Amino acid sequence: MTERVRPASEPVHAAIRQVQSIVELLDILWEQARSQTPPPYIPASQLRVMCMVDREDGIRMRDLTQVLGAAPPSVSRLIDRLQAMGFVERGACPGSRREVLLSITPAGHNQLARIRELRDRLLYQALADMPSPQRIALTEGLASLQHALLSQPALHLVQEGVRPEEGQRGTAAYSA
Repeated sequence: MTERVRPASEPVHAAIRQVQSIVELLDILWEQARSQTPPPYIPASQLRVMCMVDREDGIRMRDLTQVLGAAPPSVSRLIDRLQAMGFVERGACPGSRREVLLSITPAGHNQLARIRELRDRLLYQALADMPSPQRIALTEGLASLQHALLSQPALHLVQEGVRPEEGQRGTAAYSA
C-alpha cells in the first residue's frame, strides 16, 4: 500500500529535497576547500570531529561519541590521529578522573581557519551573485533552520549556551 502525503506537508517535502540538494553541493565545495589546504590532508571524518571539538571546546569524549553516533573505539582512533597531527589534545575532566575532555590546539585552530577561509572564498561568488533581498531571505531562512535543527533531540548535545562542565550538555551548533 502506498503512503499518501498530506497536502499540507508537501511544502515540507519540497524544502527537504532542496536542503538535501544544497547539502550535497556544499559537501562537494567543502571537499574542494579541504583538498586545497596545505598538508596534512584531513579526511572528512576527522574534519567533522575537529569542527565539533572546536565548537564544543572541552567536550567529553563520551559526549562526542554520542553526538556522532559512533562506536567509542572508532572515535578514540579518530582522536588519536588528530592528536598525532597536533590538532587535538586530550585533558583530564575536573569532576571525574575517568572522563576525557577534548580541545583544539593552536595548530588545529590554524588548520580549521585555513579550511574555513577557502570555504568562504568558494561560497562568496555564489552568494554575491544573488540579489540582496534573496540573500537576506536565505540568511533568515537558514537561521530558522538552524534553530529548528538545534531543537531536535538528536542534537541535544550541541545546544547553544550550555556548558558540559556545568553538568549539562554542549555549547554550539555543528557546521563542518
